[in-house]
Amino acid sequence: MKKVITQIAQTDEKIAPLILRITLAVVLWPHGAQLLLGWFGGAGYASTIDYFKGGGLPYIIAFLVIMIQFFGSLMVFVGLYTRIVAIAILIMFIGMIITAHWPIGFFMNWTGTLKGEGFEYHLLVIGICLSIILSGSGRLSLDGLFYKISNH
Repeated sequence: MKKVITQIAQTDEKIAPLILRITLAVVLWPHGAQLLLGWFGGAGYASTIDYFKGGGLPYIIAFLVIMIQFFGSLMVFVGLYTRIVAIAILIMFIGMIITAHWPIGFFMNWTGTLKGEGFEYHLLVIGICLSIILSGSGRLSLDGLFYKISNH
């Protein structure tokens, strides 16, 4: 088990993964705060659960989306189990495209003429997640610290 954790935490001191990690966390966390706490004009936990259930998604999916966006983004920010969380975010965003955004099309709804938002933003998040999964969390991460400790 220790070997698996060490492999997951393996990273280097490159700055590019740090930039991607911080960008992803800073963009995703406010959305999680909207869903969980009702901050930034969000609906809060109970209303978000009801919204997802009203759309035909089970409670567990709604719960996981809220937790991944709020707590997962914090984990990505500090670089803790970053690859695992990036996989969860990637799966979540693929699910968002499939369940809600694909029928709208590629583009965001800048002009307000569409009945929802397209999936271009989601593709950016997926690309960031793939980069983090492949490279690790980079400089200034708890993963990097744990990796160094386990190899000395």
